[in-house]
Amino acid sequence: MKKITLVIFGLLTLISCQEQTKPKPKAELRLEYPNSTYGNLEGSCPFTFMVNNNAKVKSSDPCSFEITYPKMKATIYITHKNVDNNIDKLLRDAQKLTYDHAIKANEIVTQPFINKENKVYGMFSEVGGNAATNAQFYVTDSTKNFLVGSMYFYAKPNYDSILPAASYIKDDIRKIMETIKWK
Repeated sequence: MKKITLVIFGLLTLISCQEQTKPKPKAELRLEYPNSTYGNLEGSCPFTFMVNNNAKVKSSDPCSFEITYPKMKATIYITHKNVDNNIDKLLRDAQKLTYDHAIKANEIVTQPFINKENKVYGMFSEVGGNAATNAQFYVTDSTKNFLVGSMYFYAKPNYDSILPAASYIKDDIRKIMETIKWK
């Protein structure tokens, strides 16, 4: 009787183990953002530029703007300053603003921007790591106008989590820089 029980148990074990379970692949979060379409931001300011139609633009001070991305919980803050024999100070302040984030940043990559046709000169800085801002820029005509901008998220900095949204908004910042025209 013991032998029969062992044989039946052995056969049941072999039959029940034919299908092997396979581990499921790790899931990846898929974030999709709307295609960017741009419209011109016009007003009484001494400049114009193109802004993403998916963003909301609010003027905070004369010629200073908050470009908000509600679904991404992010904002680009842009401030205009007049150049009045103080270009050196404005440039130092803009660069200091970027390098104030060096404590939390893994890297800071700067890219000069020159558009001789429209007399727009500036710098785009990408801040890698868990810094408060992931991108900053400034542009100037070096005689009258100076614009400085920064991108911020309404969340604790976590570079891996905000990277897709940050990349989307960095493209918009580049578009702003490329389309600035002084009046």
